[in-house]
Amino acid sequence: MIEHLHEDAGGGARELKYAVLHLQAAAEVLLKARLRSEHWTLVFKDPGEASLKKYEDHDFESCGTEAAVARLRRIGNIPISDKDAKALKDLAKDRNALQHYGLTHSAEAVEARAATVLDFLMNFVDKELLPSLSADERAEVHHDLSEVREALTSIHAYVTRRMNRLRGSVLKDKPQAVLTCEDCQQDALLLGPVEGDESGAPNPLVGQCHFCGGVWNATDLASIFQPEAGVPFNECPQCHAETLASVTFVGDSEYVEHCFDCNATYSPHDLANCAACGCFCPHEGDDDGTSQTLCDYCRQQILIEEEMA
Repeated sequence: MIEHLHEDAGGGARELKYAVLHLQAAAEVLLKARLRSEHWTLVFKDPGEASLKKYEDHDFESCGTEAAVARLRRIGNIPISDKDAKALKDLAKDRNALQHYGLTHSAEAVEARAATVLDFLMNFVDKELLPSLSADERAEVHHDLSEVREALTSIHAYVTRRMNRLRGSVLKDKPQAVLTCEDCQQDALLLGPVEGDESGAPNPLVGQCHFCGGVWNATDLASIFQPEAGVPFNECPQCHAETLASVTFVGDSEYVEHCFDCNATYSPHDLANCAACGCFCPHEGDDDGTSQTLCDYCRQQILIEEEMA
C-alpha cells in the first residue's frame, strides 16, 4: 500500500486509487482487531444479533469504520481524537468515491488525508496492538513497520516542503485571511478573490486552498464552517447575507465571527442576538442587562408600531 502513496510513485489516479483502497482496508482490519480484543461481538454490525457460530464461520456483516471508532472510544476508552476520527471517516468516503465515481476531491487533498490516517494507524498499532503480541510476533512485524515508518517520514517531508513554500509566497503576511482547509487539513485556505475565477456573479469564488486546489464561493464556505448540520445560517449584520460563520484564523487561538460574503469580522463579544427576532447584530445592551439589543429591522418595526398606537 505505502508504495502507491509515496511521492516517487508518480501520483497518478491509478496509484492513488490503490493507496486509498489498501489503506482503508488496513484501517478497518486494525480497528476491528483492537475491537475484538474487547469482545468478539463488537465486530458485528449489530452486536445484539451476534452468535459464536456465525463468528467462527465468518458468516456475518461486520461494523464499518465509523462504528468501530465510536465503539473503541465509548467501550474501549481509547483516545481517538475528533481530527483522527474525521480523517478515518473521510478516507472511507474517498474509498467509496474512487470505486464508483473516481476522484471527487483533488489528488493532493486525498493524499494529505491518507497520510493523516497512516500516521494515526502507526501510533494505534504501537499503543493498542503491539503490546498484546508476543515477542516473536512483534519481531515478525518489526521489519514491515520500519518500512512504513520510513515512507511515512518521506510523505510528511513532502507536505512540509510544500507548506513551507506556500508560507514563503502566496500565504506570506496574510495571517488574518488563512484558514485550515477542511478537505486536506492544511493551513492553506486563503480568503479573497480567486485568480482566474469564471463562475461570475452572484456567486464568485472567495476562497482557495493553495495546497489541494479546492475553491469555494461564500455560501459553500459558510456551509463548511457551519458548526452544526441543520442549524440555520447566521446573517451578517453588515451585508445581511447568510454567510456568517465561526472561524479561527491560522495563528490565532480565539474564534471570530466572519462573513465570507463581505469579509466583515466580529469578535464574539461585539455581537448579540436581537431580542425580537434572534438574528446577530452589534451588541448594544448594557452590561447590567437594563437595555435590550435590537437589529435595525426590528427597531424600525417597533417605532412604526409605536407611532401607529
